[in-house]
Amino acid sequence: MPRPLVADDPLIAEARIAATRAYVPYSKFRVGAALSGPFGVIRGCNVENASYGVGICAERTAIVSAVAAGHRTFDRIAIALPDSPPGSPPTAFMPCGACRQFLAEFVGADFPVLIDGVGEFRFEEIFPYPFVLPDARAN
Repeated sequence: MPRPLVADDPLIAEARIAATRAYVPYSKFRVGAALSGPFGVIRGCNVENASYGVGICAERTAIVSAVAAGHRTFDRIAIALPDSPPGSPPTAFMPCGACRQFLAEFVGADFPVLIDGVGEFRFEEIFPYPFVLPDARAN
């Protein structure tokens, strides 16, 4: 079960800002993510493409940006989906499976995942059995 979010959590605010920068001419469904760590906050948004399969989600954009900047230690992530219809179930706000697997490469079971409008989860609550190669984190 999610824990309630602090109403004015600054990381959620950053995720909402990130969502405003999404490039979504096809789905019109904006997603923003804000990843925090010792470096501060790095935002990501979803970026679509006419070749649908090469679009990228907000969560992965944030992680890729952080890694490209030399960061691999993260404190928590916030995700905002302002275009989810009102009254949607919590499942309509969750990261996709690809993003969950991507996060699993860099975070542990207790990593906080804040979902705007839903609550705060530990990573293992939203992805209990990630695929992990032995010694993958050694690099």
